[in-house]
Amino acid sequence: MNDEERKARLAQALRQNLRRRKGQARELADSPAPPETDLPPPP
Repeated sequence: MNDEERKARLAQALRQNLRRRKGQARELADSPAPPETDLPPPP
């Protein structure tokens, strides 16, 4: 495997990862607030 193939594979993996993370961020932004709990707030 040569350097060009490796770079192309890494670039594709980065693009897929970015798309996945953007999708997850959109899901979180669109979801309602988490339910209230009886736990005290973190310190």
